[in-house]
Formats: sequence, structure tokens, C-alpha cells
Amino acid sequence: MKLATCSLEDRSFVAVATDDGRVVDLAAADAELARKEERAPHAFFRDMIGFLEHGSQAREAADKAVREGLDGSAVHPLSGVRLRAPVPMPRKLFCLAGNFQDHIEEGGGKMDSQDKETPRFFMKPASTCVIGHGDSIRIPPVARAMDWEGELAVVLGRRCKSVSRDQALDYVAGYTIMNDVSERKLKIWPRSEDRPQDRWFDWLNGKWLDSAAPMGPWIVTTDEIRDPQTLMISTYVNGDRKQHNSTSQMLISVAALIEYISAIVMLEPGDVISTGTVSGVGNVTGEYLKPGDRVEVDISRIGLLSNPVAASSS
Repeated sequence: MKLATCSLEDRSFVAVATDDGRVVDLAAADAELARKEERAPHAFFRDMIGFLEHGSQAREAADKAVREGLDGSAVHPLSGVRLRAPVPMPRKLFCLAGNFQDHIEEGGGKMDSQDKETPRFFMKPASTCVIGHGDSIRIPPVARAMDWEGELAVVLGRRCKSVSRDQALDYVAGYTIMNDVSERKLKIWPRSEDRPQDRWFDWLNGKWLDSAAPMGPWIVTTDEIRDPQTLMISTYVNGDRKQHNSTSQMLISVAALIEYISAIVMLEPGDVISTGTVSGVGNVTGEYLKPGDRVEVDISRIGLLSNPVAASSS
């Protein structure tokens, strides 16, 4: 199942994207079924986090709504709706640094055994970073080197704390695509000394710019992707392929990441973990995003996330 959050005119809705290029508005389809069955409509179709919180009950109701609502007014052509980020505002948005050997080494680093021992994760402010398929990545005045990082993103479907890696994938709702847009040469205030800890925060702050987490186009549920370590990631800038590698090359797997992060932070439905990028980022060649560019991240069995690039005044 491909779960999407869509907008049509001034209304947003949770939908299922079908293989024939349509989307089914689940709340609208369920409302029609509710009238026929003389029951109240399901409240969990109102937003994606509410849907995820209701797990198998929501998925079974969605299956029924799609089966019985495909010919009704709840169905729209995919081309006629706007695809928002599938989770427009994740409760928590985690990102991974240095989770592929080729990315560590392309910038001149050398991988050692410790890179495989503990993941390095950080968070992005979801309310201002997350944008959807087709939305513009905005380059603000403080940016001088905006870079792309195509990544597999994991969407949590159940609350968990201190879960083992053997059980970790049971808590996943599905998978989507994220572009961990990164500003490499952030303009900062003048300072008397350039200390290592200051430079580290410069790097981290460069991850937090508005629109720096394009996500989408939808969530592919785990019944369609049972093993997240079997997917191919490719990133294109203006049609030229810049990145290409397999999730099988992750230093720390999706299951191990969930085990590690959940030992520190309670994970909840709608949380997103972006699992790190592969080699081919612009910082290696000095090629950065500029207004008018288009960035596309393609992950096998999920789809294509496409975003134009535009200048921003703030």
C-alpha cells in the first residue's frame, strides 16, 4: 500500500495511491461506506499520524475503502492533487551521519571499525524543514553551498522503547524518501577563534535550514517492502545522476538503528528516521544547488521524490 497525504484546493487528506495513477481519499470513501453501513465514519482517516496510531485497524479499513470506493467521488487522478510530505509534521525527525563507507571516504575520510559500532544521529526541526514532493528547496541568504543527500527514510508505526533489533522492524509502518539537504558553508557571525566544537555546530546548523527535508512522495508499507536493506538509491540533479548505491551497504542497518535510537528516545507513530546518504554529494566536486535546478531522488520500489530549487529572501 502507498499511503500519501494530498491537498486538493484548500483541503488536505490521507490517501492511498493506486498503481493506475489515482489516489483514493480515505476519509471521503469511508464516509460513503459509513452511510451505507449506518455507522460513524472512522476518525483515524483525518491525518497520517492518527492513521498510523491505529495500526492494522486503520490499514484494514483503508483496504476496504479502496476496494469499494474506486468508482466514487473520493477518487482523483494523481496529476490533479498536490502530494504533501506523507507525514507533514513528524513528531520527531532523526537523521544519520556517516552510515555508508563510500560517503565517509569520498570526502577524504577513512572508515575505521568504530564507524560500524555506534550510529551518529541528529534531529531536524520538522515543522520548518519538511516539505513535500514538488515543493521548492529554498536557498536563503545565509547559504553558500546547498548540497543534496538522497536517503531512505523509515516511518515508525508503533510506539517503542528499548526494542531489540530482532523485533525492531515490527514497529515500522513503511518507508519513504528523504533528501537531507545540507548547507556546507553556512554564513556565520565573526568570531575570534574557530574552535573544533564551533565548527561542529556550524555543520549541524547547516542541516536545519527551512525546506531542508523534502520527503515523499508516499509511504510504501512493510507488506510491500519486507527487507529495507535491498533497495537502490539514486539522486539526479537536472537529470544527471550524482548518487547511486544500495541500502545493503549501510554500516548500521535499519533494525540496528531503531534498537540504538529507541534505547535513548521513545519512538512514536509518525516519527521518521532518515538513514544516511551514499557517495556522490556535491561537496566533493564543489557543485552546489542553485535556483532553477531540480533534484530528484529515486529509490527502487518506492518511487521518485522531485523538488525544484529556488532563492529565498530570508
